[in-house]
Formats: sequence, C-alpha cells, structure tokens
Amino acid sequence: MKKAFAVTLGILTAIGGFVDIGDLVANALVGARFGMSLAWVVVVGVVGICLFAEMSGRIAAVSGRPVFDLVRERLGPRAGVVNLGASFFVSLLTLAAEIGGASLALELATGVNYLLWVPGVAFVAWLVMWRVKFENMERVFGLLGLVLVVFAVALWALGPDWGELAGQLTSPPQAEGAPTYWYYAVALLGAAMTPYEVFFFSSGGVEEKWTREDLSVARANVFVGFPLGGLLSLAIAACAATVFLPVQAEVETLGQMMLPVGLGLGKIGLALVILGVFAATFGATLETALSCGYSISQYFGWQWGKLVRPVEAARFHTVLLVTVVLAAALILTTVDPIMVTEYSLVFSAAALPLTYLPVLMIANDPDYMGDHVNGRFTNALGTFYMVLLSVVAVAAIPLMLATKAGQ
Repeated sequence: MKKAFAVTLGILTAIGGFVDIGDLVANALVGARFGMSLAWVVVVGVVGICLFAEMSGRIAAVSGRPVFDLVRERLGPRAGVVNLGASFFVSLLTLAAEIGGASLALELATGVNYLLWVPGVAFVAWLVMWRVKFENMERVFGLLGLVLVVFAVALWALGPDWGELAGQLTSPPQAEGAPTYWYYAVALLGAAMTPYEVFFFSSGGVEEKWTREDLSVARANVFVGFPLGGLLSLAIAACAATVFLPVQAEVETLGQMMLPVGLGLGKIGLALVILGVFAATFGATLETALSCGYSISQYFGWQWGKLVRPVEAARFHTVLLVTVVLAAALILTTVDPIMVTEYSLVFSAAALPLTYLPVLMIANDPDYMGDHVNGRFTNALGTFYMVLLSVVAVAAIPLMLATKAGQ
C-alpha cells in the first residue's frame, strides 16, 4: 500500500511539475501563431524527456548517486566543468524566468506590480528550500500545479472546431516563414527537455533514498507523469489556437496566455488558472534553484541535499542563496520576464547535448549500472535523440539571430 501511494503521488507530482513558465509561454505563443502545427514537437520532447529521465532515475536508484555526481568522475574534470558551466548558466536563466513568472501571477491576482513581488518570491523560495522537507515541498507545489488541468476543461468549454484543430496538425499558417517555424520548434523542444529536470529528478531520487526496488516508482513517475504533463501543454496550445489564431492576435503577456480560460470558464476559471500558474512556476523555481545547488555541489564533491542539516551542507545552501539572489536581481533590472523565458528556451536547446550525453554514457557503464545498463532499444532511441539534439544545438542560436527571436 505504501509503495502504491508513493507511485500515485509521484505521478501527480510529475504532472504538476512538468508545466513550468517555459511550457506555458512557448505553447501559448506557438498556439496563437501556428495553431497545432507544432504539436509534433511536444510529442518528440515528451518522448525525449521520458527517455533520459528514466535513465537518470535508474542511475540514481542503482548506483545511489545522482547523475552530476558521476559526470566529473566519468568524463574528467575538464569536460565536466564545460558541462557544469553550460547547465548552470541555462538553469540560472531559467530560474530568473520562473521567479518572474510567479511574480507576474501574483500581479494578476492582486494588481500590485510584479517587480514588488520579486524579492518576496525569491525570499520565500529560499526559505522553503531551507526549512521544508523535500517530499513535502515536491508534493505540495506539484499537486497545486495540477490546477492547470483547467486549460483542458476550458478548451472543451470553448467548443472549438475539432476538425479545424486536427487540420492544423499538418498545415502550418502560410504567413509564417520556415525560419520562424523552425525557431519555435527549437524553443518548444527546449521547453519540454529543460536540462534542470534531469538533474533534479536524479538528485531527488537520491534525496528520497531510491534503491533498485524503487525502479517501478521512478518509471511510473516518468512514463505516466511526463506524458500527462505533455497533454496539458497541448491543451494550452489548443486554447491559444482557438482564441487567438482566428483573429491573428499574438500572445505577449502572461495575462493574455490565461485569457482563453477566462473566456471559457469565467471568473472561477481565471482564479484557478492564476493559482495553477503560480504553483507551477513557484514549484519550478524551487526545482531550478535546487538543480543549481545540486550540480555545483556534486561536481566539487561538497555535502549536499536536504537530507542533512543545513549547517552540514553550508556550501550547498550558500549556492542556493546566491543563485536565487542573482536570478531575482536579473528580473529586478526590469527586463521582460517573458523575453527572459524565450531566450532561456533557446539557450536550453543549445545546451541539450551537453546535458544528455553524460546521462547516456553513464547509463551504459556496467561499472556503475551492473546488469541495469541500457538495452538495445533504449540505446537506439538514445542515439537518435543525441543526433537530433546535436542538430538542434547547432541551429538554435543562428535561428534566433536570423528571426530576431521569432519576430
């Protein structure tokens, strides 16, 4: 019964934690401009994150060590520091976007300018990471994020032309050029396969003391939770395609992204979606900040995690504090949080091979994995994704420059 409860709660947590500010913004932008013609990218991204999250969870359960703890040991300090630098930069930029997203949700709820909320969001996030137990932290904010299912309910209430939505799957709008189309495809893939998710997932497995007996728990989190989270992403895109695409209106603010829910479900729906967006972005704030602390501490061999008292992991908690302060400071410069989110997605896409190659290598190393190394199918799929992610990484920055970030 205890294991069944852990599986069920883990699935719910994965669903709530999948949709962060990147998925919210990217899917709403794409739905408004391209309809459902980029839905295939979400499917590719969900399969990819499931593939590598399963590997990272298996690594944590079998070896008792998280992925980044093995990166320096397996790749060496020089290659490891390149991986560390790229992943930390992307995670820090993502953290700033998440803090901005949570603050924007509070602005919509209260009418108080989001910049005034930024210090409070950052402080509360640090306080939660300092004081709240890992399992309680994940469950509370993950489950609250489930409120975002309101997008799926709103889509049904809007009564779209389902045939029209289905037709958009294979027919992108003619007004948009190919470079812009592929720029947003890259951004969507970056949103679905954000690097911090894998580092957080494997470190979280160690925090929760997974063993080989818990492989079923890890896989249930991955293969049920992430796909259902992907369905929420598709619902966000479909809502935007239903409301904005017919009138050729673009989504430029978080409030506009929530508008379809208000139109479909009224004030109650709008209140629920604001709650869901805040919970999802604040939960992602915690996950991203912890990922920064995990990666740096594991690379340098410091004591880390919430299983030990903060005084025994002082450097880990110092990294958490510094990264939260830096991310909040970036948003306080008045840079547009939505723009930060868009750039974080592109840089995330560019860094994907550095993030996932070590996972694939370690999952194939019998010294760490014993008889739990990848099978042939997993390796074939992993190799395909590494080729795909390498192409995406090469194309990401040139596409951003050529399209002026999708304009």
